[in-house]
Amino acid sequence: MEAMFTSEHQAVQKIHQHPLPMIHVDAFLYDDDVVDSLCEEGKMSRSYCTECGSYKTASLEFISHSFSLMELKFLYQHVLPDLTGKVVVDVGSRLGAVLFAGYLYSSASQLCGVEMNADFCQLQEMMITKYKFIDRIKVVHADICTQPSLLQKADVVVMNNVFEYFLDRQEQARAWEFIACNVRKRGSLLVTVPSLEESLSKLQTDVQLSQWVEEVQLNYDVYLEKDVDREALEQIHLYKIL
Repeated sequence: MEAMFTSEHQAVQKIHQHPLPMIHVDAFLYDDDVVDSLCEEGKMSRSYCTECGSYKTASLEFISHSFSLMELKFLYQHVLPDLTGKVVVDVGSRLGAVLFAGYLYSSASQLCGVEMNADFCQLQEMMITKYKFIDRIKVVHADICTQPSLLQKADVVVMNNVFEYFLDRQEQARAWEFIACNVRKRGSLLVTVPSLEESLSKLQTDVQLSQWVEEVQLNYDVYLEKDVDREALEQIHLYKIL
């Protein structure tokens, strides 16, 4: 478990946009209860020392670039329509959570993950082979900005905190312009965390949201369980391509 956190730390060396210290936790592997337990056991901390040796501390921010199991069920069972015969593309597929859940919870004909990290790609390939998902899941080791044809044929594109924490603002702007230029199939769907408005608000781009997408209102009250993290669900946004 400690090795996984070390790998996560190495994977976020290029974070530029969020100067405050934060811990990157994969919610698919470590849900809130697990993180609470790790903190209680002293294996993780929610505070950091702002001055070496001082008593001044502040709370760390926890962020996940993967959906939790609850969020994946919400995505496939309540957000997306019947995906029979459809192609789903997960931009920044990391450990493959969106792909594996799509295999189990939907009838999508193809689930394709695009991931720049070679180690993450290898882990996904191992799981695809182990659980015999190869008939419907494919992983591409590449920068999404080199895959225009894949985006152009996609019926659903999923993007979870995909650029904000890894690229500077100029690079983010170029990436979003590439996405907006190639995700153009009328009626196709775009799932984002956070909203497009939030992602683009601090960037200078030529993306005209009103001419590109229409947001689809979601029902975040579909879960009746007491421990549901509604705030996490509300970060999920669905758009239809115009």
